[in-house]
Amino acid sequence: MGEDLQQSRRAVFASVGAGGLALAITACGASDTGTTGTTTATESSAPAAGASESSAPQAGGALGKTADIPVGGGTIFKDQKIVVTQPTEGEFKAFSAVCTHKGCAVGSVEGGAIVCPCHNSKFGIADGAVTAGPAEKPLPAQEIKVEGDQIMLA
Repeated sequence: MGEDLQQSRRAVFASVGAGGLALAITACGASDTGTTGTTTATESSAPAAGASESSAPQAGGALGKTADIPVGGGTIFKDQKIVVTQPTEGEFKAFSAVCTHKGCAVGSVEGGAIVCPCHNSKFGIADGAVTAGPAEKPLPAQEIKVEGDQIMLA
């Protein structure tokens, strides 16, 4: 009986461990919670029904409102794979939301940096430059235009 009990315990711990690992992996890539100065846009940036999805941003598409972008922070538009920042009041910048290190999606904008959760690379919100590796190349700039209170893809 003692040996059967040990095997049962091992089986339970193995299943819990595998389930916990799956949950941790899922949680790593799917965080929508933010910290001060961080915003992640999901619902407002979803493509319309019947719209074709492309890996490249579509020119003329509305991303959001200027009020959605905190000063000294930014907003990640996951569907468009773009991060829009506002380094100083009224100055808006846009960069690819795909990390130049291994292609992970950046996960947050905090402490004046765009942060990739995969390997903790950090990029400046003013120019997309690498501020902490392992990434070696900056985030590519994306063209946007501000019309009134709307931020649009150029």
